[in-house]
Amino acid sequence: MCRRRGAVAASVPLSGIKIVKGSETLSLYQFNTRTAKHYFCSNCGIYTHHQRRSNPDQYGFNVACLEGINPLEIEGIPTYDGVNHPADHG
Repeated sequence: MCRRRGAVAASVPLSGIKIVKGSETLSLYQFNTRTAKHYFCSNCGIYTHHQRRSNPDQYGFNVACLEGINPLEIEGIPTYDGVNHPADHG
């Protein structure tokens, strides 16, 4: 799932996200340790946000879900391969 998601995720504190439209269509997915909580649109399947495993006090959110933002046009964004989680190394 993570390898193919292809999202640029930014971080905010748990209080930093406000779903303004479509919250009734969000679905929760948890896997492996069930620490992280991943949210997806049940209509189109896009990843919207997740409560992080590496820092449960933060949400990661899909920058592409912000209206008017194309994350592929933002320079200098670090990316991960979706297989090697940063919290697994240490």
